[in-house]
Amino acid sequence: MEFTDLIRSRYSVRAYRPDPVPDDLLMRVLEAGRLAPTAANRQPFRFIVIHTAGRQEDLRRLYHREWFGQAPLIIGICAVPGEAWVRRDGVNYAFVDAAIAMDHIVLAAADASLGTCWVAAFDPAVARQLLGLPDGVEPVAFTPLGYAADTPRPKERRPLADLVRYERW
Repeated sequence: MEFTDLIRSRYSVRAYRPDPVPDDLLMRVLEAGRLAPTAANRQPFRFIVIHTAGRQEDLRRLYHREWFGQAPLIIGICAVPGEAWVRRDGVNYAFVDAAIAMDHIVLAAADASLGTCWVAAFDPAVARQLLGLPDGVEPVAFTPLGYAADTPRPKERRPLADLVRYERW
């Protein structure tokens, strides 16, 4: 798919069919995340693939929407701040790098005709417990991964003129 068509057609899927995601498509999506640019090429993140079968109760504790556990898979991304590049003023780029990698995953999934929905409103304490996260690893975002059972709604976005500044604010 042409890139502009891809970004225009991608949407946040909130209903999934139970059809399994073939391993080759999962690997293609994860590879897109691995290839994402990161500050100083540190790649300070890890992907966690969660099979949803039989885990609905735990997944509802992680994020309360029923559709979250409908897809056969969920991909979580965790930041590892201790591995990240740190800007001179002390800003750690682990979360930025993880967000870029998750965006690559979302776009690669759409290109493979798979649905996703970026979820940041999860319970971090539940995420830590369910995923067995060690100290120094922070959950950043999750997305179901599967085939959409809904249809996209029209996208509402601000006009470009509202978002762009030239030279100064």
